[in-house]
Amino acid sequence: MSATDVLQDQLRFLRGLLARPKGVGALAPSSSALAQAIAQQVDPKSDAPVLELGPGTGIVTGALIARGIAAERIVAIEYDRDFAALVAARFPRVRVIAGDAFDLDRTLGARFVQPFAGIVSGLPLLNFPVARRQALLDRIFARLAPGAAFVQFSYGTQAPVAPPPGTSVHRAAVIWLNLPPARVWVYRRT
Repeated sequence: MSATDVLQDQLRFLRGLLARPKGVGALAPSSSALAQAIAQQVDPKSDAPVLELGPGTGIVTGALIARGIAAERIVAIEYDRDFAALVAARFPRVRVIAGDAFDLDRTLGARFVQPFAGIVSGLPLLNFPVARRQALLDRIFARLAPGAAFVQFSYGTQAPVAPPPGTSVHRAAVIWLNLPPARVWVYRRT
């Protein structure tokens, strides 16, 4: 990514933050260090699709592809239509859906029945009520392949959602080279 692209992304991000602060939830786009730490949690050897919730400017999308996950395997759900168009333009082989990640059944419909090899999220979960976060986690685990991870980053010191019964969560990384510093949380069925 060129310096011009980075600056343009920061401006797009700031516009999104000002227009929809609850839906953006950060002062700056995620850093490449954070994106790499998230992508590192997804197994690139599987042939199953990978779901990305809230790709924003596509920094994690790019990190997933760099990790060896074929772009055709990535399904990205972005609520903001401008960010969805940006990710679709940057990664034309990624299936980008402009929709609501909190309503996975409606947004994905019957198109994606195969379980996902991993689900990564840039959603600002701490901006939403606990009940809504827990409901999302239930829907996510219903769509994950056995052993697959749900990866969420957060600026909080605790996991953004308590793991439901039969699952666990652990902090996989703390990324100091991010504004603000972020933590990568990995949820799995136990």
